[in-house]
Amino acid sequence: MVIEQLISPIVPTLDPKDTGNRALNLMEENNLNQLPLVAEEKYMGLVQENDVLDWEKPEVQLGEAGTLNYRPAVFASGHPYDALRIAHQQNLAVVPVIDNENKYLGSITRDDLLKYITENSGVSNPGGIIVLQMDPRNYSLTEIARICESEDVMIISSQVFTNPVNGMLEVTLKLNRTDLGAIVSSFERHEYHVKEVFGEQAHEEDMMDRLKLLMNYINM
Repeated sequence: MVIEQLISPIVPTLDPKDTGNRALNLMEENNLNQLPLVAEEKYMGLVQENDVLDWEKPEVQLGEAGTLNYRPAVFASGHPYDALRIAHQQNLAVVPVIDNENKYLGSITRDDLLKYITENSGVSNPGGIIVLQMDPRNYSLTEIARICESEDVMIISSQVFTNPVNGMLEVTLKLNRTDLGAIVSSFERHEYHVKEVFGEQAHEEDMMDRLKLLMNYINM
């Protein structure tokens, strides 16, 4: 999947002839605090609510403001993780999407990104979760997969998170089983530290929390 496939049809655009007041009203109507500014199909910048609120004369047209030089964007042909990264780094509610000629193609919302990563992480699949903690030097997905296969357990998805406090890796495995006793014992026999184990009843809420952590710390 490429970024262009995630473009939302509900994000409106602003025109340079729109006033600051018009921008604020449109943001309120759409429950967004940022909107793209587009002129003749070209992406001009991202208008932010806080910036407009600081204007002394919000009745001034956006094109005459002279302060709209914030232009975060991603290319349509990129991977959704590119949009996820920039959304986190710059705290974006919407991520403008452009082509190689700076033509505005649309925007992706934060909710679109969360939906994408949720649907592609196996959250909706039945199964349990195991969280392994290890030194980064000891991480081997091949070895982890081999241990799972030896217990006839399939990895539906995996996420790797670096704990910023201690520098340890936390590897979250979504598995196709809810009875995890045997695979936990197998990991422990191979000297893996099993930090957490979640059965099917608790897995969805916890996985969503971990997906949010991933969005906060992913660094492509």
